[in-house]
Amino acid sequence: MKAIVVGGGIGGLATALSLHAQGIEVEVFEQSRTIRELGVGINTLPHAIKELAALGLLDELDRIGIRTHELIYTNRFGQEIWRDLRGTDAGYEFPQFSIHRGKLQGVLHKAVLERIGGDKVHPGHQLVRFEDTGGRVTATFERREGHDDVTVTGSVLIGADGIHSTVRKAFYPDEGAPSWNGLMLWRGAVEGKPFLTGRSMIIAGGMSAKFVCYPIYNDPDTPGSTLLNWAVVARIGDGSTPPPRREDWSRLGDRAELMNHVDGVFTLDVVDPVAIINSTVDFYEYPMCDRDPVDRWSFGRVTLLGDAAHPMYPVGSNGASQAILDARCLAGLLAGGGAVEDALKAYEAQRLPMTAEIVRTNRKGGPEQVIDLVEERAPDGFGKLEDVATREELEAMVRGYASLARFSQSDVNKPGG
Repeated sequence: MKAIVVGGGIGGLATALSLHAQGIEVEVFEQSRTIRELGVGINTLPHAIKELAALGLLDELDRIGIRTHELIYTNRFGQEIWRDLRGTDAGYEFPQFSIHRGKLQGVLHKAVLERIGGDKVHPGHQLVRFEDTGGRVTATFERREGHDDVTVTGSVLIGADGIHSTVRKAFYPDEGAPSWNGLMLWRGAVEGKPFLTGRSMIIAGGMSAKFVCYPIYNDPDTPGSTLLNWAVVARIGDGSTPPPRREDWSRLGDRAELMNHVDGVFTLDVVDPVAIINSTVDFYEYPMCDRDPVDRWSFGRVTLLGDAAHPMYPVGSNGASQAILDARCLAGLLAGGGAVEDALKAYEAQRLPMTAEIVRTNRKGGPEQVIDLVEERAPDGFGKLEDVATREELEAMVRGYASLARFSQSDVNKPGG
């Protein structure tokens, strides 16, 4: 068996490693000329780290990331609404990592080159077309350097080519552009002083604007300093029009536009959002986009994975985590010895319904609904939290999301879970 993976992001590289671990030959084709360490911070949840640990990557993740200790939800005045321990500090067998997206991609890329070989990774190759002949799949790529075509034949083609997936468009040509909900996300990273435990994550605000901050790297050569990742989400439209700018991770943000949603909005004791943002040289903007869940990912010997299959709002630390889970599930099923078409259908049956529900739940705010609820009921703050929302209400939102996304302790810690 030979697999053709379209896309060299986190999902595509995790897929390549997972297939290789199962003894399946694999080649990766990425449209960008180089596989670069782009982006800023993300959180990767214990169920995904469990899969990366099985690939022998835990030590490398510890080298470049931070094991998240706790997550704190507050209103915009810094009044605590919910606090949770995370990862191993919460009793999970595996940690949650706060990590630079590009560094995580770099770890995966390095492992692919070492284990599979540089001759099996092809940057600068844009998928032009593919054909499933029943017994094989033939894919044609245009090389960015030289502009000539390269044709590759394999047993299965996996579209891990993101929210603008060429593979998905072949099956859903009339789907159109991603859907925008009217929210803009700004993200950046800057050296700063550790706060609280030094491994804490804070999400503050509510429906109109949120501020997120957490550390993603401690340089051993600069004690007393940490690389802080921050994000601001604010509503700039009603979602009835297309997004004002293309949804990618490389567009620089407008400081004046951003500060309208920060300065005078947040009053937090543990961090100063204005100071953190003003000390950041470059940061990025991203309209909050996703796509409606589809009924099928798998067509014959071709399937979708990660953002190509289930692009979702970056809520609940689930985008990259779900792509990693896709990869490990798909690789295991392809290695099962049955027909490729049956394996892809089994993969779809296992992964599609759950990720579709996560997409829908993220549209409602995911676990961040706890601060949305409190802001709606007490926009000017509160005296006693229990007068605004019961612990049972809040716990149902947080625990319900963990169960939905399959990263509750009972899911992650069970053998084979």
